[in-house]
Amino acid sequence: MSTRKIYPVLENHLSKKQVTVITGLRRVGKSTALKHLYDKAATNNKIYLDLERIENQNIFLQNSYKDIERSLELLGFDFSQPGIIGLDEIQMSKNSSSVIKALYDEYEVKFIVTGSSSFYLKNHFSESLAGRKRIFEMYPLDFEEFLQFKNINTKSIQKEKFKTFLPTYYDLYKPKYEEFIRFGGFPEVVLADDADDKTAYLKDILNSHIELDVKLLGDVSSSDVLYKLILLLANRVGSKMDYSKIANLLGINRLKVKEYILLLEYTYLIKTIKPFTKGIDKEITKQPKIFFADTGLLQICGQTSSGAIFENAIAHQLGLIGEVNYYEKSSGTEIDFILDKKVAIEVKETLSGFDIKSLQKRSKPLELEQNILIGRELAPSGFNDFVWGGNIF
Repeated sequence: MSTRKIYPVLENHLSKKQVTVITGLRRVGKSTALKHLYDKAATNNKIYLDLERIENQNIFLQNSYKDIERSLELLGFDFSQPGIIGLDEIQMSKNSSSVIKALYDEYEVKFIVTGSSSFYLKNHFSESLAGRKRIFEMYPLDFEEFLQFKNINTKSIQKEKFKTFLPTYYDLYKPKYEEFIRFGGFPEVVLADDADDKTAYLKDILNSHIELDVKLLGDVSSSDVLYKLILLLANRVGSKMDYSKIANLLGINRLKVKEYILLLEYTYLIKTIKPFTKGIDKEITKQPKIFFADTGLLQICGQTSSGAIFENAIAHQLGLIGEVNYYEKSSGTEIDFILDKKVAIEVKETLSGFDIKSLQKRSKPLELEQNILIGRELAPSGFNDFVWGGNIF
């Protein structure tokens, strides 16, 4: 079975009393992670409940905690002994957190729960399970995990992480990296053999996200408006948000647009990158730039340019490594990404020696530690002093 980089961290938390909360986009691998931990648990006193099933939701709808306990005991759990209760899709049961709190405080119960909604889990759980939980966020596969899911041994590529362009590495993995950019990193999409199946999966993931996650949490009266907003955002990847323009195009209130975008970010569909500030110059705007959590989802949402798709892929890859910002001066001078407030990064499909000189000039006033070019293709000029996108994981 293909594993994820997050598994060892989750396994380490398995011995802790705190509730293990796994959250992220729908179908990103949360349920698989829960079942992995469930199988790893060194006890037979454990039960697993999928809260998308009505009969399991009804258990938590009972008014009496004692009745809930009785129901769980009938399913095989022994409250007189330490044990594990796994709850999948926790957001489907609105009062589950209060039940977890009551059982957590009274018994030696280790809860492992998953949910697709960052907003619900971070805010509602923060209030009701303060000090009793730890949240772990799961994302689509990075490129190394992608290769592992393709049954490719990645041990030999570890030394190539963030190294400059190497023709042998590029030739070996370029087709896989292009597939990674085109279809993204959802596990079931990666494992599908047929391109049509991959596209069908991605469309289903997007529709499920809108209908089962976003509408569940927000005051969203129309799926059509939300879908149109997502299409507009797809065509603005890598750009700063102009809420007024989007509101005019959709025919809705500007504040409602901001609310919907925030909801899409809370539910992991999109990611916003904030500007880097260090007092050097006043930014032209404090508005964030927007990126999609997965390039596969991005490409089914609009006619996004090849360069913007590649920039989105790099934004995702860098976001799994550290904190990412962008920089722009009032004069229009821009740095695509700044990683961990230390590394200036320029992203282009093809690069030249001029690009590194330009980046060095732009980053010098910020006193950053390093300048890196990230490219997708080897330029006709043969310039190779850059990091290939497939080296970032």
